[in-house]
Amino acid sequence: MRYDVIIIGAGPGGIFSAYELTKQAPDLKVAVFEAGHELKRRKCPIDGTKIKSCVGCDSCSIMSGFGGAGAFSDGKYNITNDFGGSLYEYIGKNEAIDLMKYVDDINMEYGGEGTKLYSTAGTRFKTVCLQNRLHLLDASVRHLGTDINYIVLENLYAYLQDKVDFYFDTPIQTVEKMDDGTYSVCCKKGTFACDKCIISVGRSGSKWMETVCKDLNVPTKSNRVDIGVRVELPAAIFAHLTDELYESKIVYRTEKYGDKVRTFCMNPRGAVVTENTNGIITVNGHSYEDPAKQTDNTNFALLVAKHFSEPFKDSNGYGESIARLSNMLGGGVIVQRFGDLIRGQRSTQSRIEEAFITPTLNATPGDLSLVLPKRILDGIIEMIYALDKIAPGTANEDTLLYGVEVKFYNMEVEVDDKLETRYKGLYIIGDGSGITHSLSHASASGVYVARNIAHGE
Repeated sequence: MRYDVIIIGAGPGGIFSAYELTKQAPDLKVAVFEAGHELKRRKCPIDGTKIKSCVGCDSCSIMSGFGGAGAFSDGKYNITNDFGGSLYEYIGKNEAIDLMKYVDDINMEYGGEGTKLYSTAGTRFKTVCLQNRLHLLDASVRHLGTDINYIVLENLYAYLQDKVDFYFDTPIQTVEKMDDGTYSVCCKKGTFACDKCIISVGRSGSKWMETVCKDLNVPTKSNRVDIGVRVELPAAIFAHLTDELYESKIVYRTEKYGDKVRTFCMNPRGAVVTENTNGIITVNGHSYEDPAKQTDNTNFALLVAKHFSEPFKDSNGYGESIARLSNMLGGGVIVQRFGDLIRGQRSTQSRIEEAFITPTLNATPGDLSLVLPKRILDGIIEMIYALDKIAPGTANEDTLLYGVEVKFYNMEVEVDDKLETRYKGLYIIGDGSGITHSLSHASASGVYVARNIAHGE
């Protein structure tokens, strides 16, 4: 079968590529191929059970399927160039912001109306942070919540399903450039041809993306990996920040090594969860817009970025090895009280139960110092004491640390200012490109490429 445009991956980049093509060029015949399930079939079999380790589904419902890994995230769309990727380096800062605002408008139209847009602009916390050797990054943050984000995705799919051909549970095996300038996309359902091909496979498609780039001789370069822990503490400790900013992206430079440690994915009154990346169990966090689903805790990640060059280039491999060690020792995710970590003792189930905080994730009590490299762990401890100055109580003995949290980034694919590879008509977008690292940037990249295709550029 032949299509004008084939989109590989139904995450944010793929969804917004398809959406914009239906608006800008409705006569084009478009197909979306997705390795995972359609949205209504996405359900992790161990979710809500006492099972801690992955059962090895053929397709991970948390990481793959319509909506991508972001489908069950806390639904935060950060409108900023300060973090979330380097899309602006390719298309310009103003264009990137305008596209992110456009995506926000669509989310509001398809079910997100009534959710709040937070901003750090003009906030007093920037000064407070600077006075304590912390740096608060600028951003506008739209919080949909895991629940409302799901509704938005349901509505977008309802709009798209009659205008675009979707192939779920259909991983693509190969992408070939044909002599006539078209592309051949091969999968278990056969071989499909197209004039334009948009690849948007997200972080879960990193291994596959490496293979495609190697086969097509598309240049790439190593990207970083972020390694750290997820902090959980009583919501009241960060309430003065989260009530006004919702999410605060704070960066700290350690005194001991000069490394940067940053907060990431803050979830006021949220829950700590696990996620599976290529068979590795790591930790993440969710939050909900519905008050009935909210908890008494706030969680956020503390991450240290590591980027390797010569002679070792496999940043993701390094992160995977640390995550596998955590899985080996804890059977999944390890949890430790901050007080136990400082005293050099592993947490036990009894000490976790005696703490003045109830964990939202059933994790294995243990010792993170046996998992995380000393340099990374020292930086995290420094950061916790630094945050304690602006949010007293952060360094409380009962503060919980879950490990490990690893953010894997795809290798950065060489593309031009149209996000097009060396082959005309082959585009690499979203987190699979290594250029975007967030829902908003990935979605914006999809809109951008769709407009270029629609306008014949």
